Amino acid sequence: MTPAERLKGLETFVAVVEAGSFTAAAERLNLTKSAVGKAIARLELRLKKPLFERTTRRLEMTDAGEEFYKVCARVLDELEVAEGILSGEESIPSGRLRVDLPATFGRIQACAAVLAFAEKYPQVLPHVSFTDRFVDVVEDGLDVVVRIGGDDTWPATVGYKYLGHEELIFCAAPSYLLAHGQPRRVDDLLDHDLILYGKADGSTSPLLIQEDQKPLARQQVNGRIVLAQAEAQVAAVERGLGVAQLATWLVEQQIRDGRLIRILPLLATQGLPLHLIWQRRREHAPKVQALISHLETTLSIRPIATSA
Repeated sequence: MTPAERLKGLETFVAVVEAGSFTAAAERLNLTKSAVGKAIARLELRLKKPLFERTTRRLEMTDAGEEFYKVCARVLDELEVAEGILSGEESIPSGRLRVDLPATFGRIQACAAVLAFAEKYPQVLPHVSFTDRFVDVVEDGLDVVVRIGGDDTWPATVGYKYLGHEELIFCAAPSYLLAHGQPRRVDDLLDHDLILYGKADGSTSPLLIQEDQKPLARQQVNGRIVLAQAEAQVAAVERGLGVAQLATWLVEQQIRDGRLIRILPLLATQGLPLHLIWQRRREHAPKVQALISHLETTLSIRPIATSA
């Protein structure tokens, strides 16, 4: 078997892993599903190990397949980098870059960082989408994703970087506090108008309470207004309609401007984690490396100085 034939087998295998099926991989490679299946069968025969567990519901890698994928992805990525070196572009971020951001956090915080990156590297052509749904970085063909929430249980096909946790604080408008007084402890909140976050099923998210080093408690309460959008919550609080528990990145400007006042500072509570996620296969491409580095240094969830 020639080196070119071996490489073709690797490309097919990686395409199947990243596309999630033989059919999707065939579309990507402009081959028939039969041709892709035969290529994987030849590869498994040569390696004398099954690479996939085939079920009626989905295609999953075996342990051997997981390890082989890591090697194959690295080989193909190094080949791409080598081609960049030969073309003299190894250190110049350039080309189309697909980025997905959370809808609200992306609009308020992360998009500015991506635009600053585009200014710094004019040869990079960012395509930025905004969504809160779960995205498959590899299957959706994305380069870098920013996500709030989730955990560290990502597949071997992606890399990730933890950037910290958001901070949840209680705040209200000066007009509301003037009319209703300021709560001084947790129990006081029950006597105030609360602006809560609502879910699609009609339920409301509980308040997260942590004080005096006690374990985190979830307190289900009734609210005066329930809104299924975080920026709408902020707008309602700014209008003096009540008190809300919100992430600092949502309200930092309003607090600096005096439109909102942070209250109950000792009840500041850790919220969801912030992560960068990217395709491991592409992580050595200059444009991806540069964006990851840029977002690591510019994206952060900063505490706000307490007042009252």
